[in-house]
Amino acid sequence: MRIYEELFIVRPDVTEEEIDAYIEQVKQVITSAGGTIDKVDKWGVRRLAYRVNKRNEGFYTLIQFSAEAATVKEVERRMRVTDLVMKWITVRIDEKLKKLEKRTKQREKRAKRRPVVERPAPTAAMPAAPAASATPGAPMPGAPAPAEAVVAAPAPAEAVVAPAPEAAVVTETQE
Repeated sequence: MRIYEELFIVRPDVTEEEIDAYIEQVKQVITSAGGTIDKVDKWGVRRLAYRVNKRNEGFYTLIQFSAEAATVKEVERRMRVTDLVMKWITVRIDEKLKKLEKRTKQREKRAKRRPVVERPAPTAAMPAAPAASATPGAPMPGAPAPAEAVVAAPAPAEAVVAPAPEAAVVTETQE
């Protein structure tokens, strides 16, 4: 037995009672053929991606069930001949579920192989604030150092510039 999802869109002008009756009819077809209904989900009226039968909206319904292939053919045949249903699609999902289950098992297996890294326990949250009676004038932990304590970097050595030799001053002497 395989798992299927049947998504169908009913005309939006159909009453809720008619939709429920149609869903019960589909359920009856599936269960009478030996299948089981796993889930029925009514999504309500939604906007269509494109116009279908001159309509922009439709009532969406999803039924997930387990059944044989012949049952799916009968359900699709009934969808085809019913005036209520505008569109439908049947998707086999058991293979996808198997892949998801297999992937989940592989992840769990990998997680078990990984070594557990022990992280050090966090130490005390914060040291208590220093008491007011602590040494007055002492710097607070984490506070910037006072300006006096900052050691000034030595100034770069000044280049010694030799005095320029005195140019011979030629003065004109008066004769």
